[in-house]
Order: sequence, then structure tokens, then C-alpha cells
Amino acid sequence: MKRARRKQQITVYLDPVLAETLGDLATRRRQSQSMLVETALAAFLSPEDGKGEGALNRRLERLDRRIGHMERDLGINVETLALFIRFWLLTTPPLPEPAAAAARAQATVRYEQFIETLARHLSTGHRLHQDLGREKDVAS
Repeated sequence: MKRARRKQQITVYLDPVLAETLGDLATRRRQSQSMLVETALAAFLSPEDGKGEGALNRRLERLDRRIGHMERDLGINVETLALFIRFWLLTTPPLPEPAAAAARAQATVRYEQFIETLARHLSTGHRLHQDLGREKDVAS
């Protein structure tokens, strides 16, 4: 009859905070610290099961792609805003001084309305680019 393989004992040095966290977790789960460490190492060293280092690398790659998309979108937004401001400055003539005070007062009211509308729109969870995509689909 074959003898069951014995587990090998190793000595590991942990940071005191990590050791305390491990002890607390073992107490809460009513498992030995050795069992928790063995399970964590097995998961980390076995990428085939979707829980180890390979899975971590895949998640990091997905996050990297998402950040790349966000950087691209942010660049598009900044460029769009800059072009709009440039166009607006080039095409809007300055007002004569008597009309400027009335224009400032009207601008204040219109800005407050804009902020209220923006707050309402953001509270719905919908985004303008999503609405524009739906309008394009309907028009097609």
C-alpha cells in the first residue's frame, strides 16, 4: 500500500501587519493559517483555473486597455472643447459697452439654467454620447 504524501513544512517571514491580518482571517473562518496560506499560494500559482497569476495578468491587461480608451476619449474631449472655444472666440464680435452689462446679466441667468439642466441630465445616468448614438441608429 502506498503511503500518503506528507506536507512539507517551510518557514515564511511575514510583515507584522500581514501576519495579523492572516491571523484575524483564520480566526473568523475557523481555519488554520497554514490552510489559508496554502490555498492562496495554490490559487496564485495555478493560472489554469482562472484564479491565479494568469487571471491577474488578464485583468491587468483589460484595465490597461480601458485606461487607454479613457485617455483617447479624454483627448478627443479636450480637443473638441479647444476647437469650440477657438471657433467661438473667432466668430463672436465684442459687444459695445452699453450692451455688455445687459449681456453679462443674461449670461448669468443662462449659465445657471445650463448648470441646472446639466445636473438633471447627469442625475438620470444617461450620457449625451449615448443619446447621440441612439439618434443615429434611429435615423439610419
